[in-house]
Amino acid sequence: MDLRVRALETVLAAKGYIDPAALDVLIDTYQTRIGPRNGARVVARSWCDPVFRDWLLADATAAIASLGYSGRQGEHMHAVQNTPTCHNMVVCTLCSCYPWPVLGLPPTWYKSAPYRSRAVRDPRGVLADFGVVLPAETEIRVWDSTAELRYLVIPQRPVGSGHLNEEQLAALVTRDSMIGTGLARSPGAAP
Repeated sequence: MDLRVRALETVLAAKGYIDPAALDVLIDTYQTRIGPRNGARVVARSWCDPVFRDWLLADATAAIASLGYSGRQGEHMHAVQNTPTCHNMVVCTLCSCYPWPVLGLPPTWYKSAPYRSRAVRDPRGVLADFGVVLPAETEIRVWDSTAELRYLVIPQRPVGSGHLNEEQLAALVTRDSMIGTGLARSPGAAP
């Protein structure tokens, strides 16, 4: 795959269709400034700082922006928190509205019609497909993102993570856990 990408980039650059320097800037942007690492830092801060968590739950857009993460498709954010009795999951039933500044590019499955329709009809089944099996008594709430409102799930803080600092906690947060189709990693689990 890497060779194909390099070959395509070489051909497009030789024909003048792309500027390799501009492409490098775009790649750097998505690798370092936009993406799930940003959301993981937001979640980790909420786990460490109860005042920030309360602000995030009350005004996610402002709380997230205070950490420097804002921009197109991140303007109207709402955070929902997983608890032992309630699990949240996000879908966009109409298209693929997604909070790029905190989660990066949407995964292919998020945009797929089967996920979009089945997440609403059979959320427990979808979660099982992702390897998340919750107790029968756990309520599952499905949130429908729109162009006017996007969601960030605050996963439950993993058991045994009380000794970790904010940076170490951020490493436990996955993109899928912030969509609700996954759980945060346990300390010591392989990434």
